[in-house]
Amino acid sequence: MQPLLFTPGPTPIAPQIARTLSQPAPHHRTQEFEQAFGQVRAQLKEMMGMQEVVSLVSSGTGAMEASLCTFVSAHSHEPKLLVLNNGKFGERFVKIAQAHHINYLEIKSPWDTPISAQEVLAFVQAHPSLEAIALQVCESSGGLRLDFEGISAALKGHDPNFLVIVDAITALGVEPLEVSHVDVLIGGSQKAFMLPVGLSFMGLSAHALCQLRPHGYYFNLALELQKQQHNTTAFTAGISHVMALQTYFTCVAELGGFKALFANTAQRALASAHALKALGLSIYPKNPALSMSTIYHERALEIRKRLKTYGVVVAGGQDHLKDLLLRINHMGIIAVHEIAWVLNALEQSLVDLGLRARFEGEAMRAFMQHYY
Repeated sequence: MQPLLFTPGPTPIAPQIARTLSQPAPHHRTQEFEQAFGQVRAQLKEMMGMQEVVSLVSSGTGAMEASLCTFVSAHSHEPKLLVLNNGKFGERFVKIAQAHHINYLEIKSPWDTPISAQEVLAFVQAHPSLEAIALQVCESSGGLRLDFEGISAALKGHDPNFLVIVDAITALGVEPLEVSHVDVLIGGSQKAFMLPVGLSFMGLSAHALCQLRPHGYYFNLALELQKQQHNTTAFTAGISHVMALQTYFTCVAELGGFKALFANTAQRALASAHALKALGLSIYPKNPALSMSTIYHERALEIRKRLKTYGVVVAGGQDHLKDLLLRINHMGIIAVHEIAWVLNALEQSLVDLGLRARFEGEAMRAFMQHYY
């Protein structure tokens, strides 16, 4: 039996998308590809709500690096960048800044506790040399949802030219995002889009477009945007990924569009949270993201191993939480019967490990009552 992959990235490749990926790919300098690329660009713009979008053949980390290198000055004597560090991916922004000699400051917080807009604003007011911020919508290492809306609004109220870079890799395609105060919005193909890793997206605001300057060679966003506005690319395109994205957007349309996709994801995620609480399990983050359910348990590693015997693969934690978290994915178009199997398997695994007296269908009862 093919295991059910319920890790929060990479997510399972949808069957329709797998069929598209198995087809011969057109050449990227043809009218056929340019038409497909133009359609995908338009749909990404609509989903992201940004003025422009640039696609890169890279994982999401490539877009994170491109955003810092393009929009934040390096080798400055005073700190220019503020990073919010709520986990591994906030930490990744720090490491990118270090690699490119970008003078930065960071606000660190426990992985389960969001940093508030008030805290960020006070920090920026105390450090007037700061010009940009990098943060996540969802810090997926702990499943934490940050108040990027409140933070970005507070910073733009303080200084309209303050540049806001938001990693939405585990939020894009999961929920509607309020981006009116965001300048760079980053996404990746291997999450809610249900594609293989290898394509990243950057939505750009009018302010970001004004700041756009040629930088570097491969991650030259100014050059890429110039080409992509004519539905071609500066270098070899991610041809198969682009064709598969067409299929993804067709699947979304068949579901009822973005509004239906977001409602379906929220319904499934919130019902799952009720199911986990019915089993007496502890949700780790104080403000959970809709993209995943994150459980804290002293025997999380044993539970994960037991779940595999029922054909279910979920993710653990990272670093100090490696063996203490279970992370269950909600990104993408997921059938109700699949999450039902995961929840039933989880309840039975708790019974097998002596953590519950018997299987009573408590998780499924709570899920169904909330979902329907």
